[in-house]
Amino acid sequence: MRRRLLLPAVVAAALLTVAGCGNGGGTDETGGTDGGGPTATASPEATPSDSETADAPGSANVPDALKFSATTVDGKPFDGMTLAGKPTVLWFWAPWCPKCRAQAPETAKVAEAFDGKVNVVGVAGLDKPAAMKDFVASTKIDGFPNLTDEPGGVWKKFKIAEQSTYVLLDKDGKTVFTGNLPAGKGLADKVGKLVG
Repeated sequence: MRRRLLLPAVVAAALLTVAGCGNGGGTDETGGTDGGGPTATASPEATPSDSETADAPGSANVPDALKFSATTVDGKPFDGMTLAGKPTVLWFWAPWCPKCRAQAPETAKVAEAFDGKVNVVGVAGLDKPAAMKDFVASTKIDGFPNLTDEPGGVWKKFKIAEQSTYVLLDKDGKTVFTGNLPAGKGLADKVGKLVG
């Protein structure tokens, strides 16, 4: 009996390992791909944490996509509504993912280059908070907020099925890109188009 329960977990873990860290593709605002295979599209849905922010003052002007809350790797509360009014890059990563590690330097450069014009937020998952915090320190990506999403609420909200995925939102909270950008190449161009 125990073997029957363990087998699906082992198969799932093996599939995640074989799948690596993403498929290298994405979709843009037209629904077309950018050179890789299709990935999950970001079409935010309500999550339990939405109820905490939905009734906050000024929330009527905040897009549903930004109505979420989480905790940073440093243990501080984070409210997605603070991202309203500016284009936003959400970078979904895992600490053990080599593709995510390769994306870190370019993501940090984009965050610095567009500071004050664009929000950049890392959303870590698929591991424990201590590993997430170590990843932030070792990759030197502490110049922008990184969230611990161990329970997966933010990942579920944006329908993220694999790590090393970027979701770009325009200033109105509309998803304009979802996908993987190997080593973050092309991120600066995509973000530049959002700020004009």
